[in-house]
Amino acid sequence: MKRRVVITGAGLVTPLGTGVEKNWQRLLAGESGISRITSFDTEKFATKIAGQVTDFEVTDFIEAKETKKMDRFIHLAIAASDMAMEMAKLEITPSLSPRFGVSVGAGLGGLPCLEKYHKILMEKGPRRVSPFFIPMMIANLAPGNIAIRHQAKGPNISTVTACATGTHSIGEGMKIIQRNGCDVMICGGSEAAITPLCVAGFNAMKALSTHNDEPTKASRPFDQGRDGFVPAEGAGIVILEELEFALKRGAPILAELTGYGSSCDAFHIASPAPEGVGAAVSMELALQDAGFNPEDVDYINAHGTSTYFNDLYETKAIKKVFGDHAKKLLISSSKSMTGHMLGGTGAVEAIFSVLTIRDGKVAPTINLETPDPECDLNYVPNQMVTAPVKKVISNSFGFGGTNATLAFSAY
Repeated sequence: MKRRVVITGAGLVTPLGTGVEKNWQRLLAGESGISRITSFDTEKFATKIAGQVTDFEVTDFIEAKETKKMDRFIHLAIAASDMAMEMAKLEITPSLSPRFGVSVGAGLGGLPCLEKYHKILMEKGPRRVSPFFIPMMIANLAPGNIAIRHQAKGPNISTVTACATGTHSIGEGMKIIQRNGCDVMICGGSEAAITPLCVAGFNAMKALSTHNDEPTKASRPFDQGRDGFVPAEGAGIVILEELEFALKRGAPILAELTGYGSSCDAFHIASPAPEGVGAAVSMELALQDAGFNPEDVDYINAHGTSTYFNDLYETKAIKKVFGDHAKKLLISSSKSMTGHMLGGTGAVEAIFSVLTIRDGKVAPTINLETPDPECDLNYVPNQMVTAPVKKVISNSFGFGGTNATLAFSAY
């Protein structure tokens, strides 16, 4: 019989704030975390806005001398993991440490330190490059540092699947527990790449919103006036536990992680496949894995990037998978408030999905003022709604045509 997996803890650092409850209350209130970029001069950039984490004090979580050995995405991941461990009331003892693993990814990893040390190399020469440069930059040093910090000696992996990273990381962690590879997995994603090179690169692809005059209205998923996504930074970490292990120690159970689907469009490096065929397969596989019928699902946390093709094809994919039930679904995009946290976003949205089940409250899609006629489902426009929510799926789709879906149930 398949081992059951539950979520017992969560940690969040996003443009809405540091801490799960702060994020959740602001999300339900429809507040935006998007503002003008302050970390560099945007005069020559088409996009001048981003979702920046503004209330995070790294020394609240990590000793000052240690912070200099890590890039910001690692700082955010460690902070979120500390919060998740605290919520789960979890402490890893030496005898249990081989049964604890970590699955945390990043889409771009240490881009800020790459830009910094390339400049130092060019201006001052190779001897001035820090010996910590490589460990600061590479994506798997997020789970590596988390494992060292908490003495998790089980599987340690780092998934890199662009904007689906956080979702894949949680799904793969679930599968490790199900196949008895360990009993507990610390899972999620982190990103901190609001840098000149990142923004310039996405601008070159025409992927970002240039709605600079009203930052809080720039991210507008499913709206006819959407003009691209808003880049953001953030991290989300969840604690996954095998059900009997969690029950034995009296852990607080937030929800059950019941299904995971993964697919590839095999179509284009950046554009989603027409009609959302790959996204539909991902959702179908998650439903199958969870043992859900389409009509069982109450809510979808949409990928909902605020780009033309993503929102259109995700809508088409939902209609394909859910048929007549699609019109009855509650659907929303938290990116309307957080922006797009790239490798971190799927994990953050997984946590929002779990909180939706916990509280029976569905966060809105803000800035949905003139719905795209082809995006004609119930995206919970502008105002939170209260509804009994027992079964939820959360979607993430990334460059390279990679797709991932998680399914959650009330426990």
